[in-house]
Amino acid sequence: MIRCQSLSWGAPGQPLTTPLNLELESGTLTAIIGANGCGKSSLLKVIAGLQKPLAGKISLSVPRQSGLSFLPQQQHLDRQFPINLEELIAAGFWGRRLSTQLRAQRLKDALENWHLSGLEHRPLMALSGGELQRALLARLSLTDAPVLLLDEPHAALDELGQQLLWQHIHTWHNEGRTIVVVCHDLCAVRQHIPQTLLIKNRECVYGASVELIRQTPHTQVA
Repeated sequence: MIRCQSLSWGAPGQPLTTPLNLELESGTLTAIIGANGCGKSSLLKVIAGLQKPLAGKISLSVPRQSGLSFLPQQQHLDRQFPINLEELIAAGFWGRRLSTQLRAQRLKDALENWHLSGLEHRPLMALSGGELQRALLARLSLTDAPVLLLDEPHAALDELGQQLLWQHIHTWHNEGRTIVVVCHDLCAVRQHIPQTLLIKNRECVYGASVELIRQTPHTQVA
């Protein structure tokens, strides 16, 4: 469960929206859509505890450190960092006690599931945008966190990569995880995500994705 109570976020003295009151029940799949600069990614970071709110409160049904996993936009990553693809993905095991054999099997499965087998030793700087995004998603898949926050997970993915993404999101949802996705692809939101938080004109509106998108056909999102 994610509960926002009178939540404001943005720069000091410059909240991006009117205060948000919202409760997402455990096991829900929700999109956040809206125009550039409206506060979608910032809201996700506030929920993740990576950015402080200006006012209000966020309550989670799980501890942030062990129960929540955040997928950032890859533009915020240092691709010069001296690790390879396998090491990046294996970071998803952080804080978990698993046998060496189980870790190896789960890592192998993640590489195969995200079509990354054979790229294990490739450094980050040598990965394409799509390969890096799939590696980040593979890392996320190893966390087993009950709450997943994904910031534009479809970025840089080709058609196959996007198919893999939505297959995994539906699998995670069917497992009962709570998932929040910042997404600018309205067709994908309409097709795959039942509930949406629309940020428009500094107001937040929550409801069924199909209805919200139908009522706002000219909304610019990114």
